[in-house]
Order: sequence, then C-alpha cells, then structure tokens
Amino acid sequence: MAGIYIHIPFCKQACYYCDFHFSTSLKKKSELVQALVTELQLRKDAFLNTQVNTIYFGGGTPSMLSLAELEQIIKAVYANYQVSNNPEITLEANPDDLISVQKNSKTIFESYKNIGINRLSIGVQSFFESDLKLMNRAHNAAEAKIALEEATKYFNNVSVDLIYGIPGATNTQWLKNIETALAFKVPHISSYALTVEPKTALSSFIEKGLISPVDDALAEQQFQILVNVLTKQGFVNYELSNFGKPDYFSQNNTAYWQGKHYLGIGPSAHSFNGKQRGWNVRNNTKYIKALAANTLPIEWEVLSKTDQYNERIMTGLRTIWGVSLNDIEKDFGAHYKDLLLKLAEKHIQNKLLYIQNNTLLVTKEGLFLSDGIASDLFLLN
Repeated sequence: MAGIYIHIPFCKQACYYCDFHFSTSLKKKSELVQALVTELQLRKDAFLNTQVNTIYFGGGTPSMLSLAELEQIIKAVYANYQVSNNPEITLEANPDDLISVQKNSKTIFESYKNIGINRLSIGVQSFFESDLKLMNRAHNAAEAKIALEEATKYFNNVSVDLIYGIPGATNTQWLKNIETALAFKVPHISSYALTVEPKTALSSFIEKGLISPVDDALAEQQFQILVNVLTKQGFVNYELSNFGKPDYFSQNNTAYWQGKHYLGIGPSAHSFNGKQRGWNVRNNTKYIKALAANTLPIEWEVLSKTDQYNERIMTGLRTIWGVSLNDIEKDFGAHYKDLLLKLAEKHIQNKLLYIQNNTLLVTKEGLFLSDGIASDLFLLN
C-alpha cells in the first residue's frame, strides 16, 4: 500500500497562523499544474511494483484548481501508476470554493465525483465569525454551514477541520463548534490546537500585544472536551488529531502514521520510502523551472537506524495502534527494545503510558502530551 500526496500551493489570502508553503498569486497556476504532471511522470519508477491506494490533494487550497486541472492531475496518476480499484481520493477544500454552481447546472460536488474524488476535507476551523476574522479565513460562518449542508448531500465521506485553543474562544464556544459540526452528521473530524509558528502574522500580532497569547492549559481542556464529546458520539480517536467513525478513518492519514510509503508531489512536498525522506524545493518558480527541464527538484536524506526507530516511536504513540514491542525487537534489535522500556518507565509510573498485548500505548491523560512523551523516548545517533 502506498499513497500520493499532491501539494497545491495557492490560497486566496494568507491565514494568520499558517506556515505552509503557498502563494496568493495565481499567475503561474497553469505552469505549476503542468509541472505536477511532469513530476508524476518522472517519479513513476518509485512505485513500479507498488499499488497506489490513496491520492490526496493538500495545500494551500486545492479547491482553487479548476475541474479540468484536477482531472488532468488525476489522469496523470492513473497513466503512470498502478492504482487500486477503489482508491481514496481526497480534496482539501475551503467552504467559499464549494458553494458555487457550475454553468451546466451541476453542483461542484457532482462534478468532483465525476472526476473521481470521493472524499472531501473541508477547512471550516470555526463556526464563529470572531474566530474566523482572528485567523483571517477567506470564508464566513454562513458559507461554512451551506458548504457542509450541500457536501453531505453528495458525499458520504466528509471530514471537517476544526481548530481549538483560539485566543478568546471559551470552552462553551468550543463545545458549540463541535456540536455544529456533528449536526451535519459528518463521519470524520480533524482537529488541531492553534499553534504559533515563527514568522507568521499570528506570531507578530501576539508579540505586539494585538492578540492574546495561546493558553496551553485552555487548549488541553478543549482537547479533552473534544475527545469526550466525539467518543460518546461513536467516533474513534485513532490519531492524536483525527477522529473517525468506524470505516471512515482517513486511509491517507492512517498510512502516514503506520509508516507506509508515499510520494510528495509539488513544491515543498515531502516523500518517504521507509529508509529515506525527501523534500521538494519550497519555491514555485524554482519548482516549475526544474520540471520544465525534466529535473526533479528534490533533496534526500538517508535515515539511520536510530532515525527510523525515532520515527516509529513518534508516529506510533500518536495512534491507537501504539508501538509494538515485538516489532521494535524484530526490526531494530533487543537493545532498542530494552532502552525503550527503560525510558518509558517514568511515563508508565505517571500513568501517561501503558503496555497492553506487548504494545506501548498512550493513556487518555497522556494523549495530548504524546509528542513530548515521544521525544523523551528518542535515542541519539
């Protein structure tokens, strides 16, 4: 099983918290789409004997591409790779892009389905206007609700993105956000704590005192509210930030956290083949120029045995599948397993980790802290 991630680096405007690679200029959009197709062609040998099960359009804002452009890219995947009979094809979309109607009277949703997209990930983030303005989102709350109402008429597999820990947003407001999303009967919710990344507008506003700092304690409270409410509604918190009904886990996300191989196509996109990690140049012009010359603008690093071990710990502890002690011993040796158990002991005593069926898992109390716990278990090269 393998996946292809396709990075679409365009947005209408810059969200204040975002540090992903994107551009608000669409001048080179058609050139970049052609470059994506070329990269797919040049890298087909990477999955020569491997079936592609997931295609994921991320960004940026993939819903800014036209239907023709999306279809061109999807056809390029099918032309160059062995694609499974029923692949998960996800499109990240913003609400404001989804509420338009095509000239042929078909909704955008019907048109997406016709070109093979079968899963939508809708970037709502919040249903409160104050939150959306603070984050500089391009849509408003009314558009978010209309988009979800329409999307769920045509797609069974819809995911909603929500952000918690927003300055000024109370626990009561956060609960209302969750309840509003649930009212649309979506089977998947991805939810992230608002993070202040360096060199973002949000970071600058906080430094200048224009926006209150993010309250980590409040963010943790809101995470626990999220877990409690969604668990009662039949969702499984299968990964730190992902909640799905049974049979609706994101296959793309699951593959990442289980260490499956994936190709990252597009500027800034990352790739992983088990022993190497690669990343494309984070510049649209350089990316386009390189592919026009049939050159791959990618750098690779070879992961040492310890790097691979640390990767296994980081990804495993974020999920319900945990870290198999048997697999650690089989893949890395008894020495690594012994060191892992030694380092994990204090977290087990503090009831943040536990062992079940020879698997190291994070407790409910430890889940919000899982990245920090994982870093405590890392080994140095």
